[in-house]
Amino acid sequence: MTRTRILLTGAAGFIGGHIRVALDDAGFDVVAVDALLPSAHGADAEPPNGVVCADVRDLPALTALLRGVDVVCHQAAVVGAGVDAGDAPAYASHNDFGTATLLAAMRESGCSRLVLASSMVVYGEGRYRNVRGEFVTPASRRPADLDAGIFDDQDPETGEPLEWALVAEDSPLRPRSLYAASKVAQENYALAWSLSTGGSVTALRYHNVYGDHMPRNTPYAGVAAMFRSSLEAGEPPRVFEDGRQTRDFVHVHDVAAANVAAVDGALQGFSAFNVCSGQPITIGEVAATLARSYGGPAPVVTGEYRPGDVRHLVADPRSARETLGFRARIMPTEGIAAFAHAPLRNAAAAGPPRV
Repeated sequence: MTRTRILLTGAAGFIGGHIRVALDDAGFDVVAVDALLPSAHGADAEPPNGVVCADVRDLPALTALLRGVDVVCHQAAVVGAGVDAGDAPAYASHNDFGTATLLAAMRESGCSRLVLASSMVVYGEGRYRNVRGEFVTPASRRPADLDAGIFDDQDPETGEPLEWALVAEDSPLRPRSLYAASKVAQENYALAWSLSTGGSVTALRYHNVYGDHMPRNTPYAGVAAMFRSSLEAGEPPRVFEDGRQTRDFVHVHDVAAANVAAVDGALQGFSAFNVCSGQPITIGEVAATLARSYGGPAPVVTGEYRPGDVRHLVADPRSARETLGFRARIMPTEGIAAFAHAPLRNAAAAGPPRV
């Protein structure tokens, strides 16, 4: 029996490496590729065994790699919020143009199935209810309020604090960072490709991913890795705002399992799913759990803030559970405690992402 052949982009990355193992274990024939960008892998990175060094913006190379491929699992991307506006061309080139090139190569080769790594950042703000239980779009947080330690989103009509609600996949897409804008663009290109070719797209909107071999000491790393790095240096994790901002942290092993489920699911048309644990946790709780498990100093809640940060963003897991059969197995409390002692990746980023 012929095995399903999968082209996995970003295969040397944090998430891509775990997906490669999960696809191999599930019996798929995996063609693993990665551009090994210096901003993610360091200046002199060598491809891991079995990984082909290739850039998704290279149409001839991709077209050759896609021969005989049944499904593309597209993880390659420049990640992080974007440190400043000067990063914008790199995000647009690697994420937007790269995805458009990949889709063109898929059309040329006759490959009609795509599993796309998307992100929670496409939503921008989370979802909120007012005191009457009505869904409300919050007013922008004002610098004067943030300076005064007033961090909760407010009802634009009454000024009263809003309560967060679960974000479902049909929520509006309102990107607030360079990375978020590029992920929305990837989804839009994939949707247009699906409509024009009849191809299948399953977009997986990852929430806060953490786990073994997460990169450390880079401005593009996640907050869990930054807290870990502080503890390893003997310093307390520094928590912004009041620490009560809420997220959904999902372990990378579960993200890999979601990709296997998406490949197995073989859905038609364009579909998007939250990939999350379904168990909300505050950033303060993440820092405290890591510090306690590591045996390091307790977190310091700084009251500092970044103007573009989202107060609460918590995912609804139902659609992925009901349609893909995906349910996270590692809950944040136990997973984050274990992450305090997990191996991290030591590659030193060689500057910001370049075009």
